[in-house]
Amino acid sequence: MKLTWLGHSCVLLEGSRTVLIDPFVPDGKISCTPDIVAVTHAHADHLGCAIDLGVKTVAMNELAHYLEKKGLEAEPMNIGGTITVDGVEFTMTAAVHSSWIEDAGIGVYGGAAAGFLITMDGVTVYHAGDTALFGDMKLIGRIYNPDIALLPIGGRYTMGPREAMIAADFVGAPVVIPIHYNTSPKIAQDAGEFKRVIERTTDLKVIVLNPGESYESA
Repeated sequence: MKLTWLGHSCVLLEGSRTVLIDPFVPDGKISCTPDIVAVTHAHADHLGCAIDLGVKTVAMNELAHYLEKKGLEAEPMNIGGTITVDGVEFTMTAAVHSSWIEDAGIGVYGGAAAGFLITMDGVTVYHAGDTALFGDMKLIGRIYNPDIALLPIGGRYTMGPREAMIAADFVGAPVVIPIHYNTSPKIAQDAGEFKRVIERTTDLKVIVLNPGESYESA
């Protein structure tokens, strides 16, 4: 599997299918055409251009029904559930965060925020979504044994580096990739220091990508 970080929380997975997670980038330009989109929650910096992409979208039940009203083919699910879409397995996990569809007026409730375990071609990627640290990340590691963990480190709206280091240990994925940082000054972080501390104290490998850079699983 080839994994490309497009910026913020937007990640492209390329294998037998092309899966785009949280299709928002700061400059608003996403040039790929995925087979499947997965959205962790309804905030605009995660829902992004999902409606404009117009492809099958996996999302929390309430958000999926909203997307269906917008003309998308949506696959609704909820925390703890697993579905297979075009040969790709999606398991929805909890995330400690909020979710709000920022539509006309004051907006509407978007269902709970979530994360995803996505398995394709024998590789499992854990995208934590926007979340605080929580103890059940240990169960995610124990039950699903992800190969790669995508963890937010920005702070303010999600866990910061200190908490994400514990999350990496809880999840136990051998490869950790930081996301959701340096999009704006409010979530500025030193991913290099995050990498140094984790690799000095654990056997985990941290891959720090610049937007547009890729990592290929072995």
